[in-house]
Amino acid sequence: MFGNAGGMGRIARGNGGWIQEDFEDPHCAQAGKLLILWLVMYRDKKVVVVMPAYNAAKTLRQTYAEVREQGLVDTIILVDDGSRDDTVEVARSLEGIQVHVHEVNKGYGGNQKTCYRLALQAGADVIIMIHPDYQYTPKLIPAMVSIIGNGLHPCVLGSRILGGYALKGGMPLWKYLSNRVLTLLENVLLWEKLSEYHTGYRAFSRQILEQLHLERNSDDFVFDNQMLAQILWHGFTIGEVSCPTKYFPEASSINLRRSIKYGVGCLATGLKFRLAKWGVVRSALFPKERGAGEREERLEQAASVERGA
Repeated sequence: MFGNAGGMGRIARGNGGWIQEDFEDPHCAQAGKLLILWLVMYRDKKVVVVMPAYNAAKTLRQTYAEVREQGLVDTIILVDDGSRDDTVEVARSLEGIQVHVHEVNKGYGGNQKTCYRLALQAGADVIIMIHPDYQYTPKLIPAMVSIIGNGLHPCVLGSRILGGYALKGGMPLWKYLSNRVLTLLENVLLWEKLSEYHTGYRAFSRQILEQLHLERNSDDFVFDNQMLAQILWHGFTIGEVSCPTKYFPEASSINLRRSIKYGVGCLATGLKFRLAKWGVVRSALFPKERGAGEREERLEQAASVERGA
């Protein structure tokens, strides 16, 4: 808690962030607002956490509390995707959460599209996507914000594989093995060396979200994989931090049938990426650099002129 010298007001930490109370002098009030910005924003960057939610009523409060404890988050946006439990009611009871509701389920990818659109509209500079099912710990938010805020990487993933946390946290063996095989194949196709592509804990700079054409991506789970491939396509680097994880009945997970569909979609995305890099196919997900087609046409025209001469 901070008080002004004249005793005319105070700035205190509330459940929804830093709050300003009881300032009578307008100059003190303005100074209080500036102090709040200094206390919350990281290096003058607005940090927004987005939560794509579906039936997360049992775990939302715990996730929210831990996000707030980190002291770096300016805004929390929760997008509910037609939950059948009390997720929306719980979210609206928590201070400082902006709640957006999809009356009809739009899918995991469709939910994220809304999340990122709202985050950009809110003026976010750093956007962190975390599931409200408490499978991933919000305690890594300061590390992820620091990496992006200091310009080290514009994208950071919370990896369950680094540090061996996946199996320790209860990931089923078949999911772990599928993760490792898919990641190996994707690293080959994308020419990258990530420990995994399938984590639901991610952080992005504003620049990434403004540059990617996310509306072209799937509304299903493969959205995550397509987004990472697009980030690499545009030449952005991806950092990773080791992330403890928990698997329990309330944590979100997809069944075997949808997991197979997701895996096939991931491989198809990687194959499209590689063929587009080689110029064999054209893909809306991986467009040519602006002007690249014109340059190629000019080079071909020049070569034709030389051959004619």
